[in-house]
Amino acid sequence: MKRFLFLLSILISQLTLAQEINSNSQKVWSLSDCILYAVENNIIIKDAALNVDQATVNYSRSKSSRLPNLFGSASQTFSNGNSIDPITSAYVTDQIYSTNASLNSSMTLFQGNQINNQIEQSKLLHNQSLFLEEAARNDITVSILENYLQILFAKEGIAIAENNLTASEKEVERAEARLDAGSIALSDYTEAQSQAATNKYAIITAKNTYQQNIISLKQLLELDPNQDLEIEALDNVDFVNIELDKMAIYNKALGILPEVNASILDVEVSEKDLEIAKGAYLPSLSLVSSLGSGYTSIRDNTFSDQFNVNFNQRVGLSLSIPIFNRNQTKAAVQTAQINIEKAQISQQSTVKEVYRKIETAYQNSISTQEQLVASEASKLAAEQTYKLAQKKYELGGLSTTDLVISQNTYTNAQQNYLQAKYLSVLYHQLLEFYQGNEIKL
Repeated sequence: MKRFLFLLSILISQLTLAQEINSNSQKVWSLSDCILYAVENNIIIKDAALNVDQATVNYSRSKSSRLPNLFGSASQTFSNGNSIDPITSAYVTDQIYSTNASLNSSMTLFQGNQINNQIEQSKLLHNQSLFLEEAARNDITVSILENYLQILFAKEGIAIAENNLTASEKEVERAEARLDAGSIALSDYTEAQSQAATNKYAIITAKNTYQQNIISLKQLLELDPNQDLEIEALDNVDFVNIELDKMAIYNKALGILPEVNASILDVEVSEKDLEIAKGAYLPSLSLVSSLGSGYTSIRDNTFSDQFNVNFNQRVGLSLSIPIFNRNQTKAAVQTAQINIEKAQISQQSTVKEVYRKIETAYQNSISTQEQLVASEASKLAAEQTYKLAQKKYELGGLSTTDLVISQNTYTNAQQNYLQAKYLSVLYHQLLEFYQGNEIKL
């Protein structure tokens, strides 16, 4: 019966998993769906979350260092011949059985303020881990945005290639008919065939690019490689350029981006390292105490009587004054000072990288907006030219070479428009992201 219930539970779990996979396979993913799913499942984000948990544990452990410790010990000893009784401290020549038991405790009262600084440093590291977790989420979000748009770009590229192939195949049929009628040369016919073959190759390349981008998105989402993934197309996206103040975006980004805040905390952590290192120059004071008792076989008292009689309590203060430790403290202080400078340089690099990203996104946003307008006009003009070329070709007023040139010009215009379209969306969304706004299409 137990085995049956066990097998039944496994079957139910497998069916549930299969239903979830099937549900995800049939689902059309929006950009928001992808981002939300990745935040919950991406292993890079999970690893960052574990770092937060580890920092929380370390912070709790550092706070506990203020508390006293407590150790218990017990020993049973046999000695023969000349020895000192461990209980009475008498010099005897005999066989001795002795028992010792004790409790020992100590608490640091002062240690060059190192404990307080270590607690503060652990808190800084905990806060830094939270910023790094947020930075990991942001990186994955931006990567998903880029992959999502690349998939849409590749998908539209497939449609363009397929339309070109359909048109090329019709042109091959017309060229064959005209060749049979003797109105064109064989070279015109073979050129039409060559263009059709080129368009077939373009479809294969476009589909391969699409699949590669799908694989990248699946990996970001941590989906099964065999699972189908279909994403939503963009509808009614506003491509109108919005005037933005580049420096306002930059200044706002410095205050909200987690990688900037993490780099600031990194400097503070290094400064705490310096204070901790300097604390080793100062004396340390500890409170020590113990409880103990014992039994020895050379005395006539019973075990319990001896434990009562030998019960002792001790309390005291222990002072340790550093005099010379082979320049270990000096080296630690110098290392901490170097690390502060390195952290400051790293912070400056982070700030410079943020400016570079915003400057790039800003300039590219302006550029792609202008390219979008120009490429749209070029696409419309090339489309009209290609349609006229097709009619002329049907009437025999245009060579195959000129038709192929016209088709390629139209194809390039379509590709340029698509590229400008999706880059415009990408850089606009990045500028929104740097201002702390949600990425959404």
